[in-house]
Amino acid sequence: METALRLFRERGYEATTMRAIAAEAGVSVGNAYYYFASKEALIQAYYDRAQAEHQAACEDLLATERSFAGRLGGVLREWVRVSEPYHEFAVKFFKHAAEPTNPLSPFSVESSPARESSIAIYRRVVEGSADRMDAELRAELPELLWLLSMGVVLFWVHDTSEGCRKTYRLIELTVPLVDRLVGLSHLPGLRGIARDFIAGVHELRS
Repeated sequence: METALRLFRERGYEATTMRAIAAEAGVSVGNAYYYFASKEALIQAYYDRAQAEHQAACEDLLATERSFAGRLGGVLREWVRVSEPYHEFAVKFFKHAAEPTNPLSPFSVESSPARESSIAIYRRVVEGSADRMDAELRAELPELLWLLSMGVVLFWVHDTSEGCRKTYRLIELTVPLVDRLVGLSHLPGLRGIARDFIAGVHELRS
């Protein structure tokens, strides 16, 4: 998989064949296909590994931090940190993942294991928070936070600042706004707006 990621970065995803990956990795083509049925399977393995690394990086934070903003901001920052070694690859690969019909899209059926694992982290962000929020919004929030993280990913892919400084700044600016909206959701005057928003989410999802 490491060889595949390097070749995708150097030669491009389309130009890299399974035969080239096998030769560069020092294994037979048959052996490569035994473990990975296609280039797409290699990318899905990368998704799974990246997700596992993110989850491990968040464990201490989720075990100790109780504020919603602290948990959400910490999880987003950890994603940027653990993804840093793959930034150059992601820049060149993004056009494939951005295609709605591509199995490598984060919204595809094929990507559902990594997607569900990611949503599970944001479910822990919500469930471990001591902050008050609307009960119905709490149930929907994990998937909505995952969608927020996709926006951060998109920004990160195009971020050319040193050390992805602007992406960290985006998180710093965005999390307090989300925290404020979520915190207001349980108030009587805003509860109706929260319910209308949730109803819209349900309609668009169906």
